[in-house]
Amino acid sequence: MQITRQTVAQKLATYLHHEISLAELVDWAESAMMEGDFEEGYHEVVRKAVARLGVADVRAFGLTWEDCAQVLGELGYDARVEIVAA
Repeated sequence: MQITRQTVAQKLATYLHHEISLAELVDWAESAMMEGDFEEGYHEVVRKAVARLGVADVRAFGLTWEDCAQVLGELGYDARVEIVAA
C-alpha cells in the first residue's frame, strides 16, 4: 500500500469531518506503519505524520486541532475551519 502526503491528509480530513472515529484513524495509521510503502522523496515526513497519528489514542499524546494543523502543515497542506449553519 503506497502512503503519500495526500493519503495522510485525506485520512486526517475524514477524521476531522467526523466520517471516521479516532480509533479508526489510529488503526489505519498502525496498519500503514506496518505495511505501508511511504512516498519516495517524502518518506520521512510521511512516516513521521503516520507515526504521530498512530499514537493519537494514547492519553499522553492525544490529538488536538493544533496537532492536526501541524501534521497537515508538515505535509504541505493548510488546515482551515469552515463554520456553517446547521
